[in-house]
Amino acid sequence: MKHLFILAAALFALSACGNKDEAQEPAEQAVEAETADTAVQETAEAVEGAAEETLEVVEESAAVEEEPADEAIVLAVADTATPAREWKFKEGQHYFRLVPTQPTVGGADKIEVAEVFMYSCGHCYTLDPQLSAWAAKLDPGVRFVRIPANFNRVAQLHAQLFYTAELLAKNGVLADLAAFHEAVFVEFHRRGNRLLSEDAIQKLFARYGVSADDFSKTWNSFPVNQKMNVGADLTRRYNVTAVPTIIVNGKYRVPNVQGLLDIVDELIERESVR
Repeated sequence: MKHLFILAAALFALSACGNKDEAQEPAEQAVEAETADTAVQETAEAVEGAAEETLEVVEESAAVEEEPADEAIVLAVADTATPAREWKFKEGQHYFRLVPTQPTVGGADKIEVAEVFMYSCGHCYTLDPQLSAWAAKLDPGVRFVRIPANFNRVAQLHAQLFYTAELLAKNGVLADLAAFHEAVFVEFHRRGNRLLSEDAIQKLFARYGVSADDFSKTWNSFPVNQKMNVGADLTRRYNVTAVPTIIVNGKYRVPNVQGLLDIVDELIERESVR
């Protein structure tokens, strides 16, 4: 604005000088005209300089960084992630992991707990009542099965006995599988009946209402032989070397240690939350 005011004053002075030129002599007018031209040129240069100076000021003003906008205040957020579960029982000490995970008797729709046992095993006999009571209270999402081991000829014979009883019960011929299973343990460990022949085994079935014909057809049937082959294969896959042994979902092997069922309960919980 200051530069524009100077330019206006200069033009006004030139206008005044022009009016005075009419009364002056030609020579004087020429001199003054030259002076006036010089003044105009100087004024124009001054205006141009002022414009450049003004332009520079604008550019400098544009180059000035604006004050940064107020930044949002970010508050620290507490870590609300669920802490890792501390499990009571330790792998390699209370149970062993099967690598890779092995097949199960049933499908993957439920968590499967399998007992590998033998009727001739004293520890299996001692554990059986407790295990049966525990299995009766399992969640519907858990399946309990028994797999008779086949370590020797007697074990193989008793495995055939077990699968024959299972199939007869499934077909409605054997009324109470649980009672018959318990009776086999009692025969061997309390009554001294080792059940070492097919004939001795058939007589036990007869006491529970199974005819000799039904027994014979089932004892030598393809389904029983197939079950025996599957049981033998799973026993090998689970790396079972002693009984009783509990297998949880084809993934964990639990030997017969103190607190066995507590360990199994925790492993079931592990499987249910994975």
